[in-house]
Amino acid sequence: MATTSPARIDDELYASAKLAGSVQSRSASQQVAHWARIGREIEASSSISHKEIAAVLAGSRSYDSLDPKEQAVVRAEWSARMDEARAELDLAEDFARAGRTWVELDERGRIVERSGPAESRAAKKPAATKPAVAKRPASGATAKTGKSKVRAAG
Repeated sequence: MATTSPARIDDELYASAKLAGSVQSRSASQQVAHWARIGREIEASSSISHKEIAAVLAGSRSYDSLDPKEQAVVRAEWSARMDEARAELDLAEDFARAGRTWVELDERGRIVERSGPAESRAAKKPAATKPAVAKRPASGATAKTGKSKVRAAG
């Protein structure tokens, strides 16, 4: 009997494994192991050039020069890298550190204005007597911070 070791996996990957595994009568753990074996075989395959994939990921080769299997590997790596970058993103902290003002939605969907500690309170205009109407600019970065979206206001 094979021994197992505990491993932490992303919640989204676990949910996908649970869903895909149920179709094949596998547990989520069995499905993750199945995917890992497939990945191992793909990496060991002579039909996929890891050197060419690495060159595309490094930006020194065109994605279009890869065959469909190699492109699938590149897309999976790009997706993993984007997920990691989004997980590390904290615009509220970045804006606060820079002394920027920003707005975000609270738990009830109301607009809340926030500002960083470096911003001078004396330089701010007095609060308006009527509620401000929020307009979404056509451009500007948004990112999730917890359950709210953040957009730079100034």
